[in-house]
Amino acid sequence: MKRLVVEDTPLAGLKRVRRTRLGDPRGFLARLFCADELAEAGWRGPVAQVNHTRTLQRGSVRGLHFQSAPHAEEKLVHCLRGEVWDVAVDLRRGSPTFLRWHAETLSGENGVALLIPEGFAHGLQTLADDVDMLYCHSVAYAASAEGGLHPRDPRLAIDWPLPIAALSPRDEAHAFLGDDFAGVEA
Repeated sequence: MKRLVVEDTPLAGLKRVRRTRLGDPRGFLARLFCADELAEAGWRGPVAQVNHTRTLQRGSVRGLHFQSAPHAEEKLVHCLRGEVWDVAVDLRRGSPTFLRWHAETLSGENGVALLIPEGFAHGLQTLADDVDMLYCHSVAYAASAEGGLHPRDPRLAIDWPLPIAALSPRDEAHAFLGDDFAGVEA
């Protein structure tokens, strides 16, 4: 029995992952990662790093972050507590959906995660206070490969569901994309 149900999104390679919960009166068990099941969905790497974030204020934005080759990464993103509007932006050079974005609501209750392939930027906005996120990364963080997009970039025209209540100084400092931005290798 598969514990992870993988579904396509409008952006090729970006997958919605639904966790199947097995429950009884004590609570439930849900699988967060299965290498075999996710390999069928395109996951190629090992899990090289797992990160946990807590965001305290509703309306906060984290991102939009990515790593460039040779440290490009796949991410499996879960919301464990609270609710977020999770966004992935296609940055793949030559992609038919270049600079298009797709968002999903992830929550501790709905059991939905996003499987984000290499060549995408990722960000989120909290829709509740006290949100906990869990990220599985296929490669370790490499500061030299880090990139970011400004969440308010008019070229992306991301329709954030709430006014942005908080943004890190690092994310605020990302420049808007110029017309010369051709994407990243994936």
